Amino acid sequence: MSTVNKNSVYGILAEVRNPKELIDIARLVNKNGYKKYDTFSPFPIHGIDKAMNLQKSKLGWIVFSHGLIGFTGAIAMIYFMMVYDYPLNISGKPFMNIPAWIPVIFELTILLSAFGAVFGMFFLNGLPKLNHPLFTSENFKKATDDGFFICIEADDPQFDREKVEKLLKDAGATNIETVHED
Repeated sequence: MSTVNKNSVYGILAEVRNPKELIDIARLVNKNGYKKYDTFSPFPIHGIDKAMNLQKSKLGWIVFSHGLIGFTGAIAMIYFMMVYDYPLNISGKPFMNIPAWIPVIFELTILLSAFGAVFGMFFLNGLPKLNHPLFTSENFKKATDDGFFICIEADDPQFDREKVEKLLKDAGATNIETVHED
């Protein structure tokens, strides 16, 4: 069983004045080869994902695959029940009455797609995480109101505390602070 240092560094957090500066600093950090960093703002910023060179999300494929499972599962379930297991002649209609199956097929497709979206998002975001090291920063509380932040994590292979602080300071960031793990 390994022990974790209580004062280990999580990363370097820096504040910028506006969304344009956040996009510019994200481009600079990405250009310098850092991979493990994130930006925070009180609202979505158009172009930040391109500045950070983020890949497209895998969530769409997760939702699609769960919807496909719901679709095929609904057809298999109804076919088994209505044609194979307990064929019931209703008003002389054929056993495989597909128009009558559409509501169930639609609902199961949507239900499993929704489950895929919710639980896929949880999985991709590493949730549930009840506490994040950035929450210990008093300055970071402005991220939900009027603050724009970038944090370069210590897990990044290129992370060097002095180099990161110098890079952020030279880029015009203010309130640069070291964030520690809990």
